[in-house]
Amino acid sequence: VQMVESGGGLVQGGGSLRLSCLARGSILSDFSGNAMAWYRQAPGNQRELIAVIRPGGSTNYADSVKGRFTISRLNARRMFYLNMENLKPEDTAVYYCNRDDKTWSWGQGTQVTVPS
Repeated sequence: VQMVESGGGLVQGGGSLRLSCLARGSILSDFSGNAMAWYRQAPGNQRELIAVIRPGGSTNYADSVKGRFTISRLNARRMFYLNMENLKPEDTAVYYCNRDDKTWSWGQGTQVTVPS
């Protein structure tokens, strides 16, 4: 399964973006049964987990994005999303999506830039 991210861009501080992720390819199990996650990697940093959505819809967020980012999913289209509000310069990173156990193939990511 190959992940395809989209929706990044340049946005001023305090602005909003919505990222999308498509799981492309053959999935042995129903997509809805997978816990999916968003990750991000800033220059010089390791890739970090920032949001998870489980099959039942429960979610968890990293403290750095809690209250500003919202993860959601549309199982019928094998897609999930990250709504980002009140963006800050420290949110600048390449954003990636995958299963929460990182076992599907990583995509190219989508760049989010928030100038300081």
